[in-house]
Amino acid sequence: YIRRYTFVSQADSLQLVFVYSLSFYTQQQSMATMAGRRGTTNQRNNEASSKAFNPRLIFSQIVAMQCFHYVVLGFLVQVNYVVFGTSITLDRVFTDKYVGIWTAAGWADTTAILIASLVGSVLLAVIVEKSKKCLDFSVTLFMIHFILCTLYKGVPATWEWYIVHVLG
Repeated sequence: YIRRYTFVSQADSLQLVFVYSLSFYTQQQSMATMAGRRGTTNQRNNEASSKAFNPRLIFSQIVAMQCFHYVVLGFLVQVNYVVFGTSITLDRVFTDKYVGIWTAAGWADTTAILIASLVGSVLLAVIVEKSKKCLDFSVTLFMIHFILCTLYKGVPATWEWYIVHVLG
């Protein structure tokens, strides 16, 4: 079924996305945990090997990571607005126009991206829980972000954008 919502502000819609992605992720985690608790030891070993590839869990982890990345980055753009007086626009997240090392506003956005990546690495350890998959999830996060940036305003054209995002 479809629910209809009216949002008072952008923060309300971000909060709704955050809560839904977190609830979907925790539901998938609890289902995977419950599956591991049932059955005999031999069945548990078979379920553990089949649990290695759970597409719904992997998809929910990717969605949760992407949502958390944009929530943290959006929050840091808001902080930059309060502290440095920069504008609040999606261009700060999805274009290379504001990322740079030659201006103060560019440093503010570069710092926001790097801090969002640092917070994302902590969330990655919490959400993914397996060190083998962390590199896969971080590359997936970057590729999805790159595709969204390309769809938003075209392929980023400055080398600074690539360096900041690869370092992040």
